[in-house]
Amino acid sequence: MITRRLGSSGPTVSAIGLGCMGMSGVYGPADENESVATIHEAIERGINLLDTGDFYGMGHNEMLIGRAIQGRRDRVLLSVKFGAMREPTGAWVGVDARPAAVKNFCSYTLRRLGVEYIDIYRPARIDPNVPIEDTVGAIAELVKAGYVRHIGLSEAGADTIRRAHAVHPIVDVQLEYSLVSRGIESEILPAVSELGIAVTAYGIFSRGLLTASGTDAPGDFRAHLPRFMGENLAKNQELVAALRSIAAEHNATPVQLATAWVLAQGNNIVPLPGSRRREQLRDVLGALDLKLSSQDLHRIAEAVPASQVAGTRYDARQMNMLDSERAAKAAN
Repeated sequence: MITRRLGSSGPTVSAIGLGCMGMSGVYGPADENESVATIHEAIERGINLLDTGDFYGMGHNEMLIGRAIQGRRDRVLLSVKFGAMREPTGAWVGVDARPAAVKNFCSYTLRRLGVEYIDIYRPARIDPNVPIEDTVGAIAELVKAGYVRHIGLSEAGADTIRRAHAVHPIVDVQLEYSLVSRGIESEILPAVSELGIAVTAYGIFSRGLLTASGTDAPGDFRAHLPRFMGENLAKNQELVAALRSIAAEHNATPVQLATAWVLAQGNNIVPLPGSRRREQLRDVLGALDLKLSSQDLHRIAEAVPASQVAGTRYDARQMNMLDSERAAKAAN
């Protein structure tokens, strides 16, 4: 397994991590035993970075991972997001990143995972009602106490990243980044590069859009995302066809081509594919053997231009909550 370092002050991780959100029903029902088997195979194949959130399945995902890593704790790094609040129905009802809430969330996460510390801890979204300095300061206290090893951010804009990094070293920022979600390239990527911070990239297939994944399973939240609805989906499927054509030329799958493209964007970028079955994981790992030239990368980007994707990555309400999108909105 190729490795990369999470920023200038962070741990060494596998070049590809494993996003575990889909194992807790977000994309429809998931087989728990298959999920555990997928985590086990990922570890055996050299993947040591597991990403989760305490709100994935309202705690289910953490308990699942806790079960999967029994006897394997020393072989994994656990990246955990906190702060998102949900109703019993699963509806998102806001963010809480107050210092007291930070420590409360951490306490429950440690118990659900069955571990003594969290390797990387981060707010899932920036709380507009709490200065980022206060949130990061609270996590820094957890670092000092030994409950957390490193601090990360998620969906933070360049200014917020700078303010947070001034309080305590930030090792990585989790951001959506793919061929069709490239908004971070103008301001955020230059900022993290300057500060010595890594990017852990989620949504590298645009939640299955680039792999023609269906959204008809019960409970699949993608059915309500603009990119998967009506005319938008029809237009976006043309981009999928272009990617599939280029992948065939390389004897690769669209999954492998999309993963290889993200890997090639910088040594400070670590993709987090959300494989929830072993066959999906094996497909993703094939990207490590795919060699793309600069000409190949340019051609792929031209064939699947982000400017042509129809629809935003979240609905309007959720887009308004993203600190990472604020600079772009201000510029427009």
